[in-house]
Amino acid sequence: MKNVVVIGVASRAEVNARFLRAVETGKAQGAYRSFESTTELWQTISPKRWLVLQAMTGAGALSLRELARRLERDVKGVHTDVHILLNAGLLDKTDEGKIIFPFDAVHVDFMLQAA
Repeated sequence: MKNVVVIGVASRAEVNARFLRAVETGKAQGAYRSFESTTELWQTISPKRWLVLQAMTGAGALSLRELARRLERDVKGVHTDVHILLNAGLLDKTDEGKIIFPFDAVHVDFMLQAA
């Protein structure tokens, strides 16, 4: 089984319910990174940041310069995007200061409904 993260839109109540299920059952509910709205999700995961996640999926720990080289982008722009993704809990930093996306796959989950 791959190490998959589910990125989606969920209310605070849904996140709390998932947490309570994990506590009550003692079973992990999987890796989730939830946003309160699709607007917040797309503001955080812009097209360029999606490319950062894509380049890092399964790549192991990378230096900022190596990531910028792989993306063919300037280091400053990649630095900004990486820090937004770090703050969102989508990327981690190793003890050596490298950046890692600790997942092998991403599943994006949200529903568009009539207003």
